[in-house]
Amino acid sequence: MTQDTAAFRNQTVYHTLRSRICLLDYPPNSRLSEESLAAEFGMSRTPLRRVLARLEDEGLVQSQHGVGTLVTDVDIAEMRHVYELRMELAQLVGTLSPAPITQNTRTEVAKFQSRANDLRATPDARTFAQLNMDFFDFGLSLCENQPLRDMSERLYYRTARIWLKSISKLDLAQEIDIFAREIDETANAIAAGDTTAAALIRRAHISMSIHRLSQP
Repeated sequence: MTQDTAAFRNQTVYHTLRSRICLLDYPPNSRLSEESLAAEFGMSRTPLRRVLARLEDEGLVQSQHGVGTLVTDVDIAEMRHVYELRMELAQLVGTLSPAPITQNTRTEVAKFQSRANDLRATPDARTFAQLNMDFFDFGLSLCENQPLRDMSERLYYRTARIWLKSISKLDLAQEIDIFAREIDETANAIAAGDTTAAALIRRAHISMSIHRLSQP
């Protein structure tokens, strides 16, 4: 196996495990078995431990001596601090090294509009969380400043689980409708070629999310 192939495989495993954590396939406090994961992905323990170390560095898992690797939890206090920083970074994403808006960009956002409309018709919490994650990744593609993208991505995925954890006390249909409107507003900004407006839309919705999630 070449070095590039190994790096690609490790990156794929990292993204897969991160998604499972954020979608609560691995709930908080669940133990990740190195033996099972190594067998599932057909890799040795050494590269797998590098992947787990990366997830630990990002606050998604925690290694405990004598116990193993456990999925961490997210609390509202941590979420609020992370969201406050994400609000500021969201605005920068639209102003620092914005990527050119192409026809492919417009096509991609139209696909998100279609997915959001399908979700409105058939509400599902896990599908909503997946769409939220995918749309976040799309938003990062509008920026070519890699350090900013890296920091924004790290913060987003640190608290992405909060939606699925909180959805039982929220109105799922209403949350889907709010998110669908955000996508529509972003599509309008992109149609106008205005990445700054798209970033401000994201910032405003992050702010509103803080207040909704903080409700007792």
